[in-house]
Amino acid sequence: MSDDAPSLLDRLSLNQQTLRQWSLPELADGCARAGVRGVGLWRAPVQEYGAAAAARLVRDAGLRVTSLCRGGFFTALDPVERAAALDDNRAAVDEAAALGTNTLVLVSGGLPAGSRDLPGARERVADALGELGPYAAERGVRLAVEPLHPMYAADRCVVSTLAQALDLAERFPAEQVGVVVDTYHLWWDDTVGAQIGRAGGTGKDNGSRIAAFQLADWVTPLPAGVLLGRGQLGDGVVDLRWFRQRVDAAGYRGPLEVEIFHPALWARDGTEVLAEIVDRFLTHVG
Repeated sequence: MSDDAPSLLDRLSLNQQTLRQWSLPELADGCARAGVRGVGLWRAPVQEYGAAAAARLVRDAGLRVTSLCRGGFFTALDPVERAAALDDNRAAVDEAAALGTNTLVLVSGGLPAGSRDLPGARERVADALGELGPYAAERGVRLAVEPLHPMYAADRCVVSTLAQALDLAERFPAEQVGVVVDTYHLWWDDTVGAQIGRAGGTGKDNGSRIAAFQLADWVTPLPAGVLLGRGQLGDGVVDLRWFRQRVDAAGYRGPLEVEIFHPALWARDGTEVLAEIVDRFLTHVG
């Protein structure tokens, strides 16, 4: 554990899906009791609870919303589907603003049925960012493009590397479009260190592009549902501390958000899991 662990603990945020067995009130209460001051929220439970009510709940617990997930899915070819996606993303921006977070995480979308045109799909993502970026910035929200592991390129996200995400983001002002650095999705890429440095202060306006940093481990064997294979911190092969040190060296001082999707964690007592996460965070990230 490093000497700066206490300050790092102040930056710890818990993504809502990590403890999806908890209701939003349970999440707020549990994090407050554990000394975790940040939460990353998801749209569906926020919509069910009400964005204004959720904002009050989190604020009254002494917490802040570090991100809202998710917008995106911009790759449709059909004009009607595309217009619907843009409308939904404007609603997501409004929800993020109501929650008081400046970060809306985007999953770009996969290839449309029958298509093999990855470059074309990425251009449609760029077109959507260009349309939505000013709308988001006017509301104090930044669009955060999240690259997902290449195994998701066909059906979920045509942006697979941090370099690809930055190539998109750097077309637009830094206050409009940034990127997500997620250890689960990027650990395998031998260029990621250089790309994190690039994200920290290059691009056409020299602004930092790192909008969010998310932590999960990669464990093997992968489960049948790979999406649910994110591992508890320290259980897998990812050098989590290395990633944290690289984003810090790039000037990032924002939340360190733990986002794990795993049925084994969801089946356990939430208070026990959260205490374990805090301990693993200090051991493997600090």
